[in-house]
Amino acid sequence: MNDKDPAVEVFIGIDVSKERLDLALWPGGARWSTSQKPEAIERLADQIREQNPSLVVAEATGGLEMPVAAALIAREVKVAIVNPLQVRNFARCTGKLAKTDAIDALVLAHFGQAIRPQPRPIADAQTQEFRALIARRRQLIEIGTAEKNRLHSAQGSKIRASIEEHIAWISKQIKTIDKDLDQAIKISDVWRVKDDILQSAPGVGPVLAHTLITDLPELGNLNRKQIAALVGIAPLNRDSGSFSGKRRIWGGRATVRAALYMNALVAARHNPVIRTFYQRLLAKGKPQKVALTACMRKLLLILNGMVRDQTSWGQIQTAPCQ
Repeated sequence: MNDKDPAVEVFIGIDVSKERLDLALWPGGARWSTSQKPEAIERLADQIREQNPSLVVAEATGGLEMPVAAALIAREVKVAIVNPLQVRNFARCTGKLAKTDAIDALVLAHFGQAIRPQPRPIADAQTQEFRALIARRRQLIEIGTAEKNRLHSAQGSKIRASIEEHIAWISKQIKTIDKDLDQAIKISDVWRVKDDILQSAPGVGPVLAHTLITDLPELGNLNRKQIAALVGIAPLNRDSGSFSGKRRIWGGRATVRAALYMNALVAARHNPVIRTFYQRLLAKGKPQKVALTACMRKLLLILNGMVRDQTSWGQIQTAPCQ
């Protein structure tokens, strides 16, 4: 790495793959690479800290970015983990159509300088493990659903027996993960309180509560517009001149949005507030999908207020009018 002029802000982009880290500086364009081995990451983190960059930018790559991000944050280096789609769109806008690891690292560094994404603290080890359990549970459910679909069309007793045995094993694994998640909640005072508050709302089960705890730590700390935009359920305008397009939701945190959708289906039947809201939207002629999206947003805003005020569902339902 080149020594930098103290008067010039330096941004570092890191393209992460399973075996290697490709890095680039902006401005200047210097590039280099190193391995993903723990000792190499520690040396790299020390070198980056000496550079005192304004920001280090890496894409979210399914967790592969976490070791280097953790090492940098431990050294008080600002790190932003960004959405790959945003970076790809930025690359196209700046004329970078070719795609290699080295080019991607430079694009990330340039993205950091131009967009200034907000650095976020990395989750602690306990939160990372909890999040991994939730992700594994989601994977097992998807595999189980696929196996159940295969069972309907399976021919031959041996094939059916094999699929049924696999489904039983998956169900057992899911139950084990659920026990591990419950235990993790019980040993954390903060998580236990938040979990109790969230699950006090009709239609909110363990899956949504656990997802919000790990994947939306900002819950209760942001206002209505901010939390809806962060999750990606704030309708965005698509207007130009005299054209007025349909408002759509986009971006945000997909895992939270998926969990909210499933719980909105339940809440639309069993939560009195959401059920009334849902039926009113349908009566106005809103399509079912639009009405459910609105229910997702309303449920999220209610839960955000409950966590902010440390208030259970029963307390907000029985509170006197102000």
